[in-house]
Amino acid sequence: MNNEPVDGETRQERREKRLKKKRKRMPQHGRSLVKIYMDAILKRLKRHRL
Repeated sequence: MNNEPVDGETRQERREKRLKKKRKRMPQHGRSLVKIYMDAILKRLKRHRL
């Protein structure tokens, strides 16, 4: 293995890009996730009451 950067990117730059993509995918923790759970629970409750 050689130590030359591929496509002008260093190892650190590739790592930062990868981490940025990972963080971008993550935001399912806010209000939208709460709304999904609430909708699922309410749907279940409505189905049992009928």
